[in-house]
Amino acid sequence: MKFLKKHARRLTQVITAVLYNCNITGFARGRIYTGSLKGVCVPGLNCYSCPGAVGACPLGSLQSALVSSKHGFPYYVLGLLILFGVVFGRFICGFLCPFGLLQELLYKIPGRKIKKGRVTAALSFLKYIILAVFCVAVPLLIFEPGFCKYICPAGTLEGGIFLSAANPSVRAMLGRLFSLKTLILIVIAVLSVFCYRVFCRFLCPLGALYSLFNRFSFFRMSVDESKCTRCGKCLKVCKTDIKKVGDRECVHCGECAKCCECIQCTMHNA
Repeated sequence: MKFLKKHARRLTQVITAVLYNCNITGFARGRIYTGSLKGVCVPGLNCYSCPGAVGACPLGSLQSALVSSKHGFPYYVLGLLILFGVVFGRFICGFLCPFGLLQELLYKIPGRKIKKGRVTAALSFLKYIILAVFCVAVPLLIFEPGFCKYICPAGTLEGGIFLSAANPSVRAMLGRLFSLKTLILIVIAVLSVFCYRVFCRFLCPLGALYSLFNRFSFFRMSVDESKCTRCGKCLKVCKTDIKKVGDRECVHCGECAKCCECIQCTMHNA
């Protein structure tokens, strides 16, 4: 029981990644699952084109819906994203995102780590620009899923490398754009060894979207103000650029709660 309690978040991340990609035969056959479940979005960043994926990526679905918005308003996708945000906020980033898990595992590789500071805090705003430009403006104005097509490292790994590894016809279609995206993936992977969750903190538009709901989401990290001594331990132990527990940069990992008894994960208004 002590092991389960100590590693509860890591186990949740692993189980989530497996559930998102439980179409095991897809990895062997190099084929994408196209069953009825594919019409449902999973909460975290997980590529639709991954051969193991049994659900759709919310970010990819948003872009596709905006591309085709001239034929109808994307009520379903926007409504689902709002629901995810209101219920979970960036709890999804900390517990329910396979690409977040990958970055955390890479960060465990020994090496000199980049400490957070003014530069990393400023870079955290970049993800909002990517959300506005590549996930909203490009789909609406150029009719292309900008982030998925030109940037997404999760898509390159899951939908590009995994799929092409088992499917020769997919490999034959890969060109310069895939090479560029592979380079982006490699850079992010290398930086993840030295900088905690580099993609989540600085580049992920899905995290940017969920962060808008962070302060009032149902599941959240909160501080018992009556017990708080303003010692600042929570800010020091946190590896992200939070200014306050539960703000837009908080991924609700719970590390701060280990150093301070006045912090806990609560259900808002419960």
